[in-house]
Amino acid sequence: MTRPVTLILAALALAVAVPAAAQEGTLKKVKDSGSITIGHRDASVALSYYDDKQQPVGYAVDLCLRIVDAVKNELKMPRIDVKYQLVTSANRIPLMANGTIDLECGSTTNNLERQKQVWFTITHFVTANRWVAKKASSIRALPDLKGKTIVSTAGTTNIKQITEINAAQNLGMNIISANGHAEAFQMVETGRAVAFVMDDILLYSLAAQSRSPGDYAISPEAL
Repeated sequence: MTRPVTLILAALALAVAVPAAAQEGTLKKVKDSGSITIGHRDASVALSYYDDKQQPVGYAVDLCLRIVDAVKNELKMPRIDVKYQLVTSANRIPLMANGTIDLECGSTTNNLERQKQVWFTITHFVTANRWVAKKASSIRALPDLKGKTIVSTAGTTNIKQITEINAAQNLGMNIISANGHAEAFQMVETGRAVAFVMDDILLYSLAAQSRSPGDYAISPEAL
């Protein structure tokens, strides 16, 4: 199954698109405070992650900064202070909903349930839900995961989907959650889980940055 990845904009997307709403909601908050807070991830390579100087970078972060430029033009403000707030898969939607962050730049799937709480931009990346496992484990297809311990990141649509598949196909998998992508991958590295289910772009990036990239394989089939 392919998954649309977009930026979360709170009320900002509508306000930027419709000038009549420019002084309401998030844009009014930005104008009054002179700042905008961007939520970002620490290890969603190559969309949103820390560089070697612990600065948020990535494709999604670049897009968010372009949106900040558009907000400057809309509000006729030559300068807006950009603040960064680290978020996780579990808290990104709540922090957007309660106004802690104004934009979220990461690897967030756009779905109907989330649209009830936040605004999304247009889709800018499409990925699929797969798993990474050590080649030595001989995990090649979904039935190979039957009865095994697998991991996914808390608060993601990925863990929700694999939980539903587990129940529907009676696979008896032990599904555990991790606080972040790096932690989940480490569980596979250390043998605490045989596979990590996540967006394929993130899995390829994590495997490539591991100590032994050649030890890992991404599932050929998407969930």
